Amino acid sequence: MTLPLEIRGLSAGYGRKTVIRGIELSVEPGEVFGLIGLNGAGKTTLIKAILGLSRAEGQATIFGLPYGPPAGRAQLAYLPEKFQPSPLLKGWEFLSLTLAYYRQKLDREAALALCRGLDLDLAALDRGGRTYSKGMGQKLGLVATLLTGLPLLILDEPMSGLDPRARIMLKDRLLEYRGSGKTVFFSSHILADIEEICDRIAVMHGGRLIFLGRPAELLERAGGVNLERAFLAAIEAADSSFETPPDGGSSG
Repeated sequence: MTLPLEIRGLSAGYGRKTVIRGIELSVEPGEVFGLIGLNGAGKTTLIKAILGLSRAEGQATIFGLPYGPPAGRAQLAYLPEKFQPSPLLKGWEFLSLTLAYYRQKLDREAALALCRGLDLDLAALDRGGRTYSKGMGQKLGLVATLLTGLPLLILDEPMSGLDPRARIMLKDRLLEYRGSGKTVFFSSHILADIEEICDRIAVMHGGRLIFLGRPAELLERAGGVNLERAFLAAIEAADSSFETPPDGGSSG
């Protein structure tokens, strides 16, 4: 089966600055895959490189197609970090426009069900985006993304702006999406969410990938009573290795 996402030796950045180097990972069909790291670790840079939105070198394929041309993105839906819908559109108008980008018609009943499933006030759909709080805007973006039903979702910090109840409900929706045989790739710094729903994770630190595998494997390898502690131990170990020259001598 063709992999939803496969990355080999990918380096990317902005202008002359290289932010991430030599990234190698693959995402399996029908899994929830989590990308974690501190702020500035390179998570968003990696996502933008996959989408062809930043300078990149190396190889990446989306369902076997090159990541650069638009054809490679035809089977995925993307929600950026810090999303807020247009203030000029009502909720229903935003959903209709988003689905039209994918040559789909809006199913109002499905949209209402997802709004309920993400704790979004249904009355908000008749109001303009300028009246939305951060959390409401995030929920509307998630509804639109999930409605596409595409085989791969790429979500950058999808829990951002959500209260605890909405976060729990979103996790349920993502697990349902996986249950339909589709794939979810998302970044987050909320490690409790990652530990709860991800089949596999990748840890980025200093622009490099320092771990790839199941959350339980990171716990076993790095130690700690939970994923947060294991993550901290992993990045501290990575910092030590970054500072040690290849010959094992003093870093000066």
